[in-house]
Amino acid sequence: MIALSLAEIAAVVGGQTYDIPDPELQVTGPVVRDSREVESGSLFVAFVGERVDGHDYAEAVIEAGAAAVLASRPVGVPAVVVDDVQTALGALARHVVERLGATLVALTGSAGKTSTKDLIAQVLGSRAPTVFTPGSLNNEIGLPLTALSATEETKFLVLEMGARGIGHIRYLTELTPPRIGLVLNVGTAHIGEFGGREQIAQAKGELVESLPEDGAAILNADDPLVRAMASRTKARVILFGESGEADVRAENVRLTESGQPSFSLRTPSGCSDVTMRLYGEHHVSNALAAAAVAHELGMSADEIARALSEAGSLSRWRMEVTERPDGVTVVNDAYNANPESMRAALRALAAMGKGRRTWAVLGQMAELGDEALAEHDAVGRLAVRLNVGKLVAVGGREASWLQLGAYNEGSWGEESVHVSDAQAAVDLLRSELRPGDVVLVKASRSVGLERVALALLADGTEGEVSAR
Repeated sequence: MIALSLAEIAAVVGGQTYDIPDPELQVTGPVVRDSREVESGSLFVAFVGERVDGHDYAEAVIEAGAAAVLASRPVGVPAVVVDDVQTALGALARHVVERLGATLVALTGSAGKTSTKDLIAQVLGSRAPTVFTPGSLNNEIGLPLTALSATEETKFLVLEMGARGIGHIRYLTELTPPRIGLVLNVGTAHIGEFGGREQIAQAKGELVESLPEDGAAILNADDPLVRAMASRTKARVILFGESGEADVRAENVRLTESGQPSFSLRTPSGCSDVTMRLYGEHHVSNALAAAAVAHELGMSADEIARALSEAGSLSRWRMEVTERPDGVTVVNDAYNANPESMRAALRALAAMGKGRRTWAVLGQMAELGDEALAEHDAVGRLAVRLNVGKLVAVGGREASWLQLGAYNEGSWGEESVHVSDAQAAVDLLRSELRPGDVVLVKASRSVGLERVALALLADGTEGEVSAR
């Protein structure tokens, strides 16, 4: 964070200082909520959770070098005390963002946010110092913490914005007002909470509504609900996609033998060829979104193509490809899942598995509401249509719907099975895997299916990790 005195921080957040011998003492380190991340000069934010109260760690973080605690009550050590810690954190983030003057890029969408954010960060990072959301910390706490990690050297601030209801993204844009807003897609992730795709579109479009007249709204030309958001913004509209009407588009899209996308990138300033290190054709759209942001910020087609071709995955358990010494390839995509990302992962598996036996180890997709049965059934059917060698559905009722969909599509005998839990899946795979097989592991975060991938990788000595 940029250096601020405790007196300045108290004024910004409307708080009172307690037990501070010198109000001009500066916070020069990072703003953190985890006591294990405290460094010299940090500001520790004391949240009260269901099981842990951050105030209980106040003395320990000061001993570890923190300058002060942002708290909702006096804690006996240097502190700025406020009525609401989350509100104060947001106010501090807005103040720092306005002071910095860095170009703020915000993105949202139903699927691909984190992968696209990682691509944008790497492309822009090849040009100038860039700060970006780590992992998927895209909510009302993670977003301001990311913004507060920017420094005077930061030129680009890339923030992923998530939403679980109408008004969530509007709130996030008020904390960190973007100049460039990117909407990737409107799918069925969290449809059970929103109530329908139209409501999801309403929520995602809050991002482009927040943009200033001199800003840029970057919209997916291939998604009608996203493209329609052009009418909801004062900013200039830039379209990306494979549509001929897109300003930034891909031509001659193809996959390498290993399943990595290759295409010709066409921008208003020129054309250049891209071959990505990531796996799956769905990354073409993500790459085009990143390219549109980079083009808006003045990068040439050649610069963008070079950076996209060199970019890897920065966030764990997202199409993380590891080849074991015995030739078994494990694709750990278990961080999260929704119908769109499930379909994309299965298509990537099919592309990677040409001439090899493929396994899809899949679990529940959460928060689909009334669409849950139909969506799980459809994913099971798609696995059969893509000629996946074997579907292993892991877990309870929703997983059984995956297997039922495969069965009804024509998966007979042992081509699709339903097992009770991750350990049962591991036991099955250990008994049946053979050299050359490709195994995809994917489910919603709550299922914890990454344990299957990690167990399979632990069975051998270290292999090479691709696209990282």
